[in-house]
Amino acid sequence: MLRVIDLGRLAYGPAYEAQGAHLAEVLASREAGRPEQGRILLVEHDPVITVGRREAGFANLLIGRGALAARGIDLVHSDRGGDITYHGPGQIVAYPILDLNALNLGLHDYMRLLESSVIAAVARFGITGARDPGAPGVWVDDAKVCAMGVRVRRWVSMHGLALNVTTDLSRFDMIVPCGLTGRQVTSMERLLGPGCPAVGHVRAALAEELTLRISRAAAGAAATRATSGPGVRPRGMPPAEARGSRLPGGAAGVSCPR
Repeated sequence: MLRVIDLGRLAYGPAYEAQGAHLAEVLASREAGRPEQGRILLVEHDPVITVGRREAGFANLLIGRGALAARGIDLVHSDRGGDITYHGPGQIVAYPILDLNALNLGLHDYMRLLESSVIAAVARFGITGARDPGAPGVWVDDAKVCAMGVRVRRWVSMHGLALNVTTDLSRFDMIVPCGLTGRQVTSMERLLGPGCPAVGHVRAALAEELTLRISRAAAGAAATRATSGPGVRPRGMPPAEARGSRLPGGAAGVSCPR
């Protein structure tokens, strides 16, 4: 059974520790022969700018660290894939901690699942989101409403997505978001004006859409194993002998390519 856990408002560090603890539990379930789908952690972060594993992402920070501190904004070097982004109040961050092995999902399939979940969630409120083949996330026209960045550790996912609902978009002026020069960031509030739903309503919709698609993946994986045997390898996953090899940063990562 997939668990949805609302962490409330939390600084980045404690939320990262929570991810690690849940990831360890999901791995332990797999190793005990009782694989589970996983969990979805939902959180609103205290103001923070995060930079992915690539050191080059710091070049897209447009103000000094002292100025950030004066504004009450943390700066964190994260182990997710990708470049630089901002998290803060009014933004829903979802960290799915999923056993991609049990779900028969490769990394590409998983990213599409995240995107389709967000597109369906914002559509409930009258927003037409879309994918951009060259930039993971969800876009409305040429503005990004949802950023994505993931890491996979032993084929259990961590990190995830950040959907702007009532986010203070002026905070993105301090960075080149995702390292994508000339492209804008938007929010549901900017798109909908006074008709923007409360963050809690959007959080519930996003959780439902994620749960629906993860449950479908689990059902598909079960059907595949029933007809092909338990040794079937998830789509996009390397052979068993290669799974232990360390990709840059110790895991696969995707987000906001430059």
